[in-house]
Order: sequence, then C-alpha cells, then structure tokens
Amino acid sequence: MQVPDAVYHLMRNTELKTCDLSCNVIKKIPPKLAVKFSLITDLNLSHNQMSKLPDELADLALERLDISHNSFTTLPQVVFKMPKLRQLYANNNSIIEVESDEKSIKSESLELVDLRNNPLTPQCYDRLRAAKLHFHIDLSERVQEDWEDLTI
Repeated sequence: MQVPDAVYHLMRNTELKTCDLSCNVIKKIPPKLAVKFSLITDLNLSHNQMSKLPDELADLALERLDISHNSFTTLPQVVFKMPKLRQLYANNNSIIEVESDEKSIKSESLELVDLRNNPLTPQCYDRLRAAKLHFHIDLSERVQEDWEDLTI
C-alpha cells in the first residue's frame, strides 16, 4: 500500500536509476522518494490506486513516467515541470480534463503523452486534437456516449 520506510534506509547508498512500483495498491507516493532517489530516470507507477503525484517529482531527472491504470481524474501538472521527461504514459485512468492551453502543458523535452482510454470531456478532446504542441498526444478515438445524444 506504500513504500516502506525501511527501503529508504536499506538502499541509502544505492544509485537507483529505474524504479518499478507497478501492480501494487499504492495510493500515494511520498515526497521523500524523489529526495532519497534523485537519480531515477525511469519510474513505473502503473496499476496502482494513485490520484496525485508529489510536486517533488519535478526535481527528478525522469525521462520516462508510467502512471497508467491508476485513478487520476486530471493529468498532474507536475509532469510538465519535469525538465527531462520525454515519455508520459497516463492511459487507462479516469482523466476527464487536461489543462490544454500552451502555457500549462509546455515542455521542452516531452515527445509522447499517452492519454488513450480516458473519459475525456468532448471539449477537452477537441482542444487536445487541435492544440499545436511539439509533442505527440495519443488519444483513443472519441465515441459519443448515449447520454450526449439529446435527440432520443
């Protein structure tokens, strides 16, 4: 359910570059993960129960972050503060909204953002499709929900 404190003590002299915490029931990543393991470049947090990320993750030199298959309802803004992040996998969450103005999703390093299989609002979906960004956004094909058709 959480990263045990003993891990930080036992691995205090380890230069951790890759960290895979996937397939657990973790709800929260403590800020000290970024402080104690500042060299992580690849972090896999997929298949957990997270809905937030600590701002301290922006201090990591992350290049790849996988937060897929979690409980996020919005894309965490901290991901756009990560200076070296190239790949972000946020597919299969409950994301309905993404701040899509160019100021809030600006990143010099991002190459790919995977948002497939999220219930994005029609407005958010259209904004992301039309946004002029220098990175690729993977979106599932939008299917109109029954409740959106008011002619019934």
